[in-house]
Amino acid sequence: MDARDVIVAPRITEKSMAEALHQQYTFTVHPHATKTQIRHAVEEIFKVDVVKVNTVNVRGKARSAARRGVRTSGKQSDFKKAVVTIKVGQKIELGGVNYFEQ
Repeated sequence: MDARDVIVAPRITEKSMAEALHQQYTFTVHPHATKTQIRHAVEEIFKVDVVKVNTVNVRGKARSAARRGVRTSGKQSDFKKAVVTIKVGQKIELGGVNYFEQ
């Protein structure tokens, strides 16, 4: 699996921005990616030293809605999330902009 296939997208949330101050960055990753593959992908793409990788499989939430008197239900997609801790003094910038430290 190519490094760009492993890392799907960064997770830009209020919690991930707070973790960035402690060298922890959150990414959505391929559901079948291992911690070793995630480590190598982050090191290759962002040129940083990875200290630790934590992963979690997030289950999609069930949703229901009523439209025109008809009740429907559905489900959000499941995804895998990785929290990557990098070496102190390094940081990750995306597209020349540091989204993680604003």
